[in-house]
Amino acid sequence: MKKNMSNATPASPILKSLSAEGVSIWLDDLSRKRIESGNLAELIEKSHVVGVTTNPSIFQAAIGSGEGYEEQLADLATRKVTVDEAVRMMTTADVRAAADILRPVYDTTDGRDGRVSIEVDPRLAHDTAATIAEAKQLAWLVDRPNVMIKIPATKAGLPAITEVIGLGISVNVTLIFSLERYREVMDAYLAGLEKAKAAGLDLSVIHSVASFFVSRVDAEIDKRLSKVGTDEATSLKGKAALANARLAYEAYEQVFATERATRLEAAGANKQRPLWASTGVKDPSYKDTLYVDELVAPGTVNTMPEGTLLATADHGDIHGDAVSGTYDASRAEIAAVEKLGISYDEVVQQLEDEAVDKFEVAWNDLLGAVANRLAVKEAQAK
Repeated sequence: MKKNMSNATPASPILKSLSAEGVSIWLDDLSRKRIESGNLAELIEKSHVVGVTTNPSIFQAAIGSGEGYEEQLADLATRKVTVDEAVRMMTTADVRAAADILRPVYDTTDGRDGRVSIEVDPRLAHDTAATIAEAKQLAWLVDRPNVMIKIPATKAGLPAITEVIGLGISVNVTLIFSLERYREVMDAYLAGLEKAKAAGLDLSVIHSVASFFVSRVDAEIDKRLSKVGTDEATSLKGKAALANARLAYEAYEQVFATERATRLEAAGANKQRPLWASTGVKDPSYKDTLYVDELVAPGTVNTMPEGTLLATADHGDIHGDAVSGTYDASRAEIAAVEKLGISYDEVVQQLEDEAVDKFEVAWNDLLGAVANRLAVKEAQAK
């Protein structure tokens, strides 16, 4: 995976405008090279980046290349650690270093931003107890107040979210595609806050975001619309993902206006912010900043691959809140897709299943690459 780590990142009035609209800009990428070259610090300073997200695919690309990891790999090989331990030592080291770089942002925003996310082992996505144990272990390993543990929004993930939040650990809930599942995620978060409150924990230091995936919805629904092939189907291309995300924001507004949520907020709790993930455009015929320009809304996070960040800095079109007031039109667009025989429920479940599988494949690829690198290091040491 090619990186665009320029040493001369320009200050962008467009990114400044996006930030001023209440959108926190997070970078969806991390590597040892990005940390050690000063690139991450530069993006924070000049490009309004206030957080970082990682996932198994990102680490597979970073560590699989080996750049920047040679010394640590040699040490791990000397210690004859397991491959799983080696991967966790490398990934948590990167997250810890990034968290330290972002610590001033965390301090100045009272913990709202300055966050770095690290995901539980994707092989545990359907195991509640193992997810909880892994989340606790990752929080302990990174040992930084500005870490967020990523837990997938699978059925097994929901009770894990409640338990981990209840322990006072901040959580990034990932792989959300459906509106129904998103409401379940918010319910799990509120239940976790209630557990934390009952345990006497300080709710104000617990933060969470809900990562609602965007571009993959268009990729799948557009493919199905192409098979329908009518003019009406063609006219609906590129609309479902935005409609889905905008309706998620409506759900967020509704849930956090309830008596249950406002009572917790009065006790010091924070809202679980919507985070737009998978915002890199997959169809080259669409504007490359589509899922940034058209999802501007206060109190949200947009985590961008570097290519999308640079494109937004260069030619994004930030024109104020692009979400509020769009809900009826968004419902009509989803209904029009379903009228053509494309099942929304089927699509979002398929996307969740595929996403879990993709991250597990990436994790296994990473384990394989590290195993090979450790074997080379061990052989060289003999």
